[in-house]
Amino acid sequence: MQAPHPPMPNATWPPLRWDIFCRVVDNLGDVGVCWRLAADLADRGHRVRLVIDDATALRWMAPQGHAGVQVLPWPQDKVDCSAWASQVDVAIEAFACDPPARYAQALAPRTAPGVGTAPPALWINLEYLSAEPYVERSHGLPSRPLGGALKWFYFPGFNTRTGGLIRAQDLLENQQAFDRDSWLLQQHLSLQPGERLVSLFCYHTTTLPDLLQTLAGTPCLVLLAGPQAQSLLAAGTPPLPSGMRVQAMPWLSQPGFDRMLWACDVNVVRGEDSLVRALWAGKPFIWQAYPQHDGAHHAKVQALLTQMQADADLRALWAAWNGMAVPAQPARLPAWAAWTAQTLRWRDSLLTQPSLCDQLQAFVHTRLQAGASTDD
Repeated sequence: MQAPHPPMPNATWPPLRWDIFCRVVDNLGDVGVCWRLAADLADRGHRVRLVIDDATALRWMAPQGHAGVQVLPWPQDKVDCSAWASQVDVAIEAFACDPPARYAQALAPRTAPGVGTAPPALWINLEYLSAEPYVERSHGLPSRPLGGALKWFYFPGFNTRTGGLIRAQDLLENQQAFDRDSWLLQQHLSLQPGERLVSLFCYHTTTLPDLLQTLAGTPCLVLLAGPQAQSLLAAGTPPLPSGMRVQAMPWLSQPGFDRMLWACDVNVVRGEDSLVRALWAGKPFIWQAYPQHDGAHHAKVQALLTQMQADADLRALWAAWNGMAVPAQPARLPAWAAWTAQTLRWRDSLLTQPSLCDQLQAFVHTRLQAGASTDD
């Protein structure tokens, strides 16, 4: 069973009830992705419950909340949350986080053929974003563990053979209305003549000095987003290259973070959520994959570069930044005009594809109409 064809751009779907389960492992990508998904579904008229074990980051990430999203704490082991499973049409576990056992046990009969009286529900495992080939092979496939509920694997991705990327419906409208000069004024930022604005959102890494040296080839003001970037540059360690200034940024809401990326000339981003935001910003960007001790993240970097059809300079730059190579001298930035044009071409091609929520709605309604229990 493969995922259904993407919906038509003007497709509309009746509202459904969704539960999204999220466990915050580390960093901010898990809660960031889950909130964007919940808000996007709610914007489309769905009712969403976000069940999360640590909602602390939402205080600054989404301080206004969303009228269509109810945030619930992760139930303790002794709490009977089985009734929740009878109240939803779709249950999403983000990144194989395993919903509470009692919820899963109650959901199982609703996904089994001919069992129970409640209408079938759909259980989806929303997987990590990757450009690796296994994503296309695995997207939309079902799995039923012995005695368990039927679960469908949904993989975000960068082409029409995957589940797409999270993209708010008003993205382009908000970008077109964005006033960079006003944003700089609001942030109390002033650029010097000929200075580029660079955002830096990264994991802890020993390759930062080389990247800073590369970025400083042109005078720049670097906006430090997140504690890792700020701590790495604390107390002048490493020392800043000539021609570089830095400014620590406060924690930004998701819309605020997006606007920072729109304002910058170059964006250095990390992980999953900020990668997608950098893509939609349409500005030259440098990506840092979540570092893994066995080097498994190297394949993710290479796969994304291949998907982008990146040139040799960008490949060398990303490889050095991700610890995949030890260059004799710092890598160089790609030629500016070509880098900008390549980034915009890829973004524009991605904008022609249905978003993750568009495709997810089509997938859900196709499976519910067919009977969520069928996996042939």
